[in-house]
Amino acid sequence: MTDSKDSSNPVAPAAEHARTVADVVTPALVAALSRGVVGSGKTSSRSPFTGQVLAELPESTPEDVATAFEKARAAQRDWAATPVRQRAAVLLRFHDLVLSRQSEVLDLIQLETGKARLHAHEEVQAVAVAARHYGRKAAAYLRPKRHTGAIPTLTKVTEVRHPRGVVGQIAPWNYPFELSVGDALPAFVAGNAVVMKPDTQTALTALWARDLLIEAGLPADVWQVVLGEGPVVGPEVADRGDYVSFTGSTRTGREVAQRAAARLVGCSLELGGKNAMLVLEDADLDKAAAGAVRGAFSSAGQLCISIERLYVHESVADAFLERFVARTRAMRLGASLAYGADMGSLVSQRQLETVTRHVEDAVAKGATVLTGGRARPDIGPLFYEPTVLEGVEPAMAVCGEETFGPVVSVYRFSDVEEAVELANATPYGLNSSIWSGNGRRARQVATRLRTGTVNVNEGYASAYGSAQAPMGGMGDSGLGRRHGSEGILKYTEPQTVAHQRVLPMAPSFGMSDEAYAAFMSRSLKALKVLRFR
Repeated sequence: MTDSKDSSNPVAPAAEHARTVADVVTPALVAALSRGVVGSGKTSSRSPFTGQVLAELPESTPEDVATAFEKARAAQRDWAATPVRQRAAVLLRFHDLVLSRQSEVLDLIQLETGKARLHAHEEVQAVAVAARHYGRKAAAYLRPKRHTGAIPTLTKVTEVRHPRGVVGQIAPWNYPFELSVGDALPAFVAGNAVVMKPDTQTALTALWARDLLIEAGLPADVWQVVLGEGPVVGPEVADRGDYVSFTGSTRTGREVAQRAAARLVGCSLELGGKNAMLVLEDADLDKAAAGAVRGAFSSAGQLCISIERLYVHESVADAFLERFVARTRAMRLGASLAYGADMGSLVSQRQLETVTRHVEDAVAKGATVLTGGRARPDIGPLFYEPTVLEGVEPAMAVCGEETFGPVVSVYRFSDVEEAVELANATPYGLNSSIWSGNGRRARQVATRLRTGTVNVNEGYASAYGSAQAPMGGMGDSGLGRRHGSEGILKYTEPQTVAHQRVLPMAPSFGMSDEAYAAFMSRSLKALKVLRFR
């Protein structure tokens, strides 16, 4: 394992007049945000940067979850009766508030997750895009739609969309702004209420978002928040929602799906990933190396759609690795509440242990650490250097298991057929990336990859940031989609209203059954000739 001073990632310089935990997480802020939690117990969170306690927050019991759903159901009826354009206007006001007060939430995201400020800003961007998109498009997505009826002109058919009611949402810690309020926005604008269980570690960010959305005009009881241990509070949320939205591990996602299925309610699940990036022989290697750094190490790799497997054509592998390793080694690590660091911290001791185990197991079984490969307690208790491995084999845990940390394994391939086969050789199917100088060729290869999103000449951001297009996973990476029409229509129940006029769908005017059947057969043939659908 590398340990020379030359291979150590530099520490980003501390910002002048840097803010501290005490400056940001004041008693007044904690008290104000705590009012948004339905619960009377007590729980706490710690900052990954230092390990110190961030906040003492209310903890919810199963009875508190039941109370939250009662409040949400009572509020949802009036909210659903509010015209959709008024609901959408709340999202547009929220969009403006987020951008004007972003420094507040950037501090909270950093303190709760340990990520670098630029990576925290990705969440601000994503939430603003979602608020703008659904604020502008919700009315079109939800308006009644006319369809051709069984008998054209005589059967008038309208598709109507109704809110499901109260959505149970379980949000993770890794993107606490985007995966809490960002996922809730389409549910709200569709006329639903939400009972959310954010991860306690990152609850302040979700509660700050709730306060801001209420300031933008959302009725307070429409968004209920409960906190507590996942095995205690999570099942209660999943068992009471009229629809369940979950982002997290594949193991827990299966349990959520089983609970939803038992009650015959829908669910959407964004789960794990072991995402691949392909560097073809005609790629711009400088751009590909920079893209690989972003794709693998944003938010210290604690991103469901980050790159963990890197496949490089053998003809350019050495040249690419020279560039990629140099860029990785030069990344600045830091814990300041300011821009300047290229990567922050892992979020918990559990994540640090997983990353350490994967790297040490790989090295013990013959893999080579090209850079990184060690913790950095000199910066903070949970820092780990961005790590590049080569010589990884299937017997190594890092090869097939999701690491969810700043570790990427590099493999070489001889042709595109092999690369596609290797990239698809996983039960996961969330995100992938292709780098090539030929866009048309890359897009053709993209359609052969079994992932919900594929980015050409980008790691993950271009697909995720395209809010009009669906985003989600195949295989063990989940069910359903966020973004676009699917991201809002999943929170609705479709209803078909068919109005039959003049003639019934049955024999009439003394027509016999046989004559009616013959008439309908001729009519069906004619409709095909006339190209009715």
